[in-house]
Amino acid sequence: WAAYFNTANGDKLRSQQMILIINSSCSQITTLINHKDKPKRSDKTLQAIQRVGQAVNLAVGRFVTVGEAIANENHELKEEMSVACIEARRAGETIAQLTDVASLDHPESDSHITIFTDKTGVVKAARLLLSSVTKVLVLADRIVIKQIITSRNKVLATMEQLEKVSSFQEFVQIFSQFGNEMVEFAHLTGDRQNDLKDEKKKARMAASRAVLEKCTMMLLTASKTCLRHPDCESARINKDGVFHRMRLALEQVIEIVTDSRPNGENEMVPISIYSGIKEFKNKVEGLRENLYFLSKENLSTMLEVILEHTEDFTDSAYTSHEHREHILELSKQAKMELEQLVSVWMQAQNQKTKDLMEDLEVAILKTCQCMNELKREVHSAATSLAADLLKYHMDHMVLKALKITGVEGNLEAVAEYTCKLSEQKEQLVEMCRLLRHVSGTEPLEITCIHAEDTFQVTGPQIISAAETLALHPSSKIAKENLEVFCEAWESQLSDMSMLLREINDVFEGRRGEKRVYLSLPRPGKHNANLKALKPVKLDTEEQAKIAKLGLELHLLTSDVDSETEKWEDQENEIVQHGQGMSSMAYSMYLFTRGEGLLKTTQDLFHQAEVIHF
Repeated sequence: WAAYFNTANGDKLRSQQMILIINSSCSQITTLINHKDKPKRSDKTLQAIQRVGQAVNLAVGRFVTVGEAIANENHELKEEMSVACIEARRAGETIAQLTDVASLDHPESDSHITIFTDKTGVVKAARLLLSSVTKVLVLADRIVIKQIITSRNKVLATMEQLEKVSSFQEFVQIFSQFGNEMVEFAHLTGDRQNDLKDEKKKARMAASRAVLEKCTMMLLTASKTCLRHPDCESARINKDGVFHRMRLALEQVIEIVTDSRPNGENEMVPISIYSGIKEFKNKVEGLRENLYFLSKENLSTMLEVILEHTEDFTDSAYTSHEHREHILELSKQAKMELEQLVSVWMQAQNQKTKDLMEDLEVAILKTCQCMNELKREVHSAATSLAADLLKYHMDHMVLKALKITGVEGNLEAVAEYTCKLSEQKEQLVEMCRLLRHVSGTEPLEITCIHAEDTFQVTGPQIISAAETLALHPSSKIAKENLEVFCEAWESQLSDMSMLLREINDVFEGRRGEKRVYLSLPRPGKHNANLKALKPVKLDTEEQAKIAKLGLELHLLTSDVDSETEKWEDQENEIVQHGQGMSSMAYSMYLFTRGEGLLKTTQDLFHQAEVIHF
């Protein structure tokens, strides 16, 4: 509702309060109507009833005012929205009239119809109110979806123009427009993400928006490199890869918003070992209550699917010999435990004796214990591999070598290090696949899939960017382009460390603890007038707001960089000052992502002071 207006937090809060008041008040009215005994007719009770009715009517009035404003701005839905608003206002006024009992000496008097004399009228009014409010919300939601689709179409149209430009000046102008459109799209989709109740959809939306944010900078440098070196095949491949990935991300956002997929096909997400074991155990434990609710074939098939997925671990070249042996042993044991369970289960179906039911309980416990051990083993295998790989690759030696050899124009050395990067990519992709099996929740599964895609795509893009630099070693823009793609790789590695912690939290039952983001002030001359900052908890909405502001700052720095590059005299004082400010602003953008040299809020304030002066 508030997302339609893109309002400030206060307006959004008031919109939410209106809906809560309507729902809460209707609930109170329903409770009063359904009360079997006659409620006491004290003055306090009558005043409370009247306050409920007035609160409903007031909230409906404000709510309808917003709905009417939406109707006036969207002519295609104006008639439907107006009808729903009229119905809601009428229902609110009816409830206010029927609950206007505080000033009456005899609320049951026939001369004045009230909640006490016409319960049916109140029921009808409450139902009409909820129905009409729902209609208004559904219509407003359709408008929000239309806004997002329209915004996406604008972005796509501008992207097509960016792909076809042949002059640097034209590119700068169109990219400035593209930046504004991306900011608008980020605002709309950010609000939508916050409104989503389905955690799975929310995770998919977050992944798509992260791709679009990171690709915006990639699109800038990749396009500039292509314009500077129009005959370079590797530069063209690099640019095409960015455009393709952005289009896929834009399409996924629309799929989430409209809850549909092209050609009506359903999204197929592979079942993880964790979720498979959870479902299998639920079925096994269900035998305690009902011996006939599923067949032994169904249970056997479920176990087979789980054991097939464990082959991802046993067939992996990166699984240790010890983990592989343990997984194979537990898989064999699981089959044996299930055979024993099925045997006792079949006997219990024919003859429910006390001894057989005790044997069944033992078989159920042993089967579930075996599956728990299997889950623990694959979790240990995946997380230990991830910890080792992240630690090993955290020095970014291959990326550093690619930058150095690229600047040197050493094509042979670049080819050697691109092979090493490809090996690293395969390791990290395998790590993501194994982590998905033990992630524990659907949102974390989606995050693992997103990470896998990121490594799959970014690896070849780094290679094409490095090849371009090696072919044009004196090119500043080719060097900058390689830096941008390397930063994306490093950022994803950093994200993997956080993801690994979350997966371990879920496994150990710590899920749900809200992380506290601490920003403690440090001593220094610039914080003399600043009060000590207290640790704060940033909720999802606050984090999203910071991210949006960060993206705007990011795009502004891109515009500044593009303008300063057009100056022939790069030693000019104005150019250098502009580049310096752009660099500082970019550091502030990285801070909003939890990256870069600025580590605390105090660092951020210091940087803002420097820019101001």
